[in-house]
Amino acid sequence: MIYGYDPRTGETVGDAVPETDRAGVDLIVSAAAAAGSAWRATPAAERAEALEAVADALTAHVEELWQLADRETALGEVRLRGEVARTAGQFRLFAQVIRDGGYLEAIVDHADASATPPRPDVRRMKQPLAGVVAVFAASNFPFAFSVAGGDTASALAAGCPVVVKAHPGHPGTSARVARIVRDALPYPDLLGLVQGMQAGVNLVQHPGVVAAGFTGSIAGGKAIQGLIDQRETPIPFYGELGSVNPVVVLPSAAKGEVANGFAASLTLGVGQFCTNPGLMFVPEDEELRTALVSAVEGTSGGAMLGERIRDGYLGGVERLGELTLLAEGKPGESGWAVTPKVFTTDVKSFADKLPGVAEECFGPASVVVTYREVSELRPVLERLDGSLTATIHGTDPDEATQVAEVLSRKAGRLIWNGWPTGVAVTWAMHHGGPWPASTSATTSVGATAIERWLAPVAYQDWPVELLPDELKDGNPLGIPRREDGTLRA
Repeated sequence: MIYGYDPRTGETVGDAVPETDRAGVDLIVSAAAAAGSAWRATPAAERAEALEAVADALTAHVEELWQLADRETALGEVRLRGEVARTAGQFRLFAQVIRDGGYLEAIVDHADASATPPRPDVRRMKQPLAGVVAVFAASNFPFAFSVAGGDTASALAAGCPVVVKAHPGHPGTSARVARIVRDALPYPDLLGLVQGMQAGVNLVQHPGVVAAGFTGSIAGGKAIQGLIDQRETPIPFYGELGSVNPVVVLPSAAKGEVANGFAASLTLGVGQFCTNPGLMFVPEDEELRTALVSAVEGTSGGAMLGERIRDGYLGGVERLGELTLLAEGKPGESGWAVTPKVFTTDVKSFADKLPGVAEECFGPASVVVTYREVSELRPVLERLDGSLTATIHGTDPDEATQVAEVLSRKAGRLIWNGWPTGVAVTWAMHHGGPWPASTSATTSVGATAIERWLAPVAYQDWPVELLPDELKDGNPLGIPRREDGTLRA
């Protein structure tokens, strides 16, 4: 059995949830695959309406959901209400995406007998993967990256059924969300849920699973990849993993704004965000140092999501203890509480300790690296691993030239005079980056996340009666297409 725990007390909350055995996983995957056959044949307009029905159902249950999740995560009403709204918004965004039709990348090249050699009629578009998508829920977002999270929303939008492996940090919340979503879908088995570590193993190795999505640690991602490597048939794995999200503060930056913004971003949600600013480069400046100390000392710790996450944070802080402690916030007072800590070192000492000193410490901890000249940064930045984000603070774009080019190759999202925490769910958003930030060049947030669950198919001299409507002459669905080399909206 799996129990939920209150991070504030460490005590069990809610009813125990049974683990899913191998036979249960097989039954759930098989049911999802059967429902997926009908879902793939459902017109995009009807799939969009179903996604909006899911969004409406989540919104209608927000009062129940935030309270249930708070008992298992201690994330609080404001954060959890906002996360339910974000989760519903993801479904509404993907309803727009599939109504638009551009995600299919439809291309029509008519036959040309005069070409040398003669060219056949070829038509291409993307179609949903023929099977079940496995999704591994994250601990730090019980809604937006969990059962009804972005992986689930984008896969359903693509036309794929989904089976989610619930995170043990919020088993009760996961079960309730799954029921709400299933009740809103035209085919309830389009979304399945399994509970338990072994169930996750059985799920990702099930022959009916054709792709997997994951949000979590590097170790967790490597473990899932290892399981996939044991499969007889390989499948793509889309993992969002570790990230230190470097921030470069240029000499022209507003020092007070930087200090306050950094402290707020670092401690948001007790630092339990994959976009947490875990590494910041600042000029040697006593005014800035004083401002940073004051801002960090004004923060407070809190309960982390689980005992294992808390212990991981403490281990990371111990590793960083070889550096100088710059400042720490007020300690948390509840069961799995931690204290915000910021360490500091100079750029040369930092470079000597790479790569270990730049490893992610999940939680409200960061390393502030001081430099004398901006020119010192480029060789150090070149040695950093990939991140989800990279940020520059300054008032003169010309001043950033030396570091901007390097950071553009190190991260999937580049930020100017802002902070990385908070990932907008938009058409243009990219949430990914070079290893170990993610395992592919795709995004897990935003409209283009749908690309992960699609595969291109080309039809050569295919009978018009058998062509998908998206590729027929006259463009009966009115979607964006490229016809004989010309893009037509």
